[in-house]
Amino acid sequence: MNNQSVNSQSVNNRTANQQTGSADPGAVMSAAARCRVDIGRFRLDLSLSVSAGEILVLFGPSGAGKTTALRAMAGLVRPDAGIISIGGRPVFRAGDGAAGRPVWTPPHRRGIGYVTQHNHLFPHLTVAGNIAYGLKDRRRPATRQRVADLIGSLRLDGLESRRVWELSGGQQQRTALARALAPSPSLLLLDEPFASLDMELRQQLAAELRAMVSRLQTPVILVTHSREEALALGDTVQVIDQGRTVASGPPLSVLEQPGQGRVARLVGVENQLQMRVATRWPQDGTMVCRTGEHSLETPLADGLSAGDPVTVGIRASDIILAAGPLPQSSARNTWPGIVTGVQLRPPGYQVALDCNGITLRCHITGTSLEALGVAPGRSFWAIFKASSCFLLNDIADAAGQSPPL
Repeated sequence: MNNQSVNSQSVNNRTANQQTGSADPGAVMSAAARCRVDIGRFRLDLSLSVSAGEILVLFGPSGAGKTTALRAMAGLVRPDAGIISIGGRPVFRAGDGAAGRPVWTPPHRRGIGYVTQHNHLFPHLTVAGNIAYGLKDRRRPATRQRVADLIGSLRLDGLESRRVWELSGGQQQRTALARALAPSPSLLLLDEPFASLDMELRQQLAAELRAMVSRLQTPVILVTHSREEALALGDTVQVIDQGRTVASGPPLSVLEQPGQGRVARLVGVENQLQMRVATRWPQDGTMVCRTGEHSLETPLADGLSAGDPVTVGIRASDIILAAGPLPQSSARNTWPGIVTGVQLRPPGYQVALDCNGITLRCHITGTSLEALGVAPGRSFWAIFKASSCFLLNDIADAAGQSPPL
């Protein structure tokens, strides 16, 4: 079985369902791995786990090892060391030392559904035929009912007899997802399944997927480059870089206000300012940080004294762009500046504002861009709350330089 044939359907197939490919109704719906994969000079050394009804998001740059991790779970790559368990049973064990005898379960017997952005639907089959492909007996009433249930759940009603080329991109992805779920897999692997779709359709499919996973209690491992997708879908986010986990936890804490500079760079924190602590106000729970003529108020951090270097992160979406200062606002930080650039960043625009030598990047909607008349050369104010600022603990060290006094 080649890789395309495995990816072009649920890794479950008819033979697998007759044996051990589909989930045992009494089995534990979970998956865990602790494995090492060496590919040339690249090494993936990873631990992960996901429980029933949860979505684990693997997030990171291209080449980080996210897809390799999925392929190891599916049995398309044989790890060099470690153990992988799916549905409460080991499907791979290296068998080195005290680990016990080696275990290797082939892909078609692992009880896995696998969907990629390319979907790999069978062009000679209809929508209903694709969905039913991995089921044991397509003529049984129970099989027809299973297909009908998935068609209804994924809004494919009326499309049962259509061929692949008669479907839109969203309909094709819904069909691929239904096919992967049809055999009731013990684990669902999703490798950027919505990447080729437009933003609105991605949001619709993400909501449908979230509802399906909650209802079916299927554990899911999702690979994505989209921060918005990770926030909307993930129960846990695992940030991977160069084959290793660099951060893991709830999506909001990992992606919105990461504590490490390396993670901030990977998840795309737009503003990272090297400053020094100027004043601490313990009674208010805040402190003032300064660089040159610029100062801003941030949440108070333990273990820091006046004069200590810090790097402050601020999300572009947390900065308000205004035509002037807002005296009635509770925001403590207001910086004047001049627009130096405007870039399309769906679902809005990113505006670069030169604040006397420091560039702040702000995110605004298309409506606001038009209403404010934002254009290069125009003056605006960047306004943001102290609570929108967070400290990164390693950017200054990584850069090998300190902020100006």
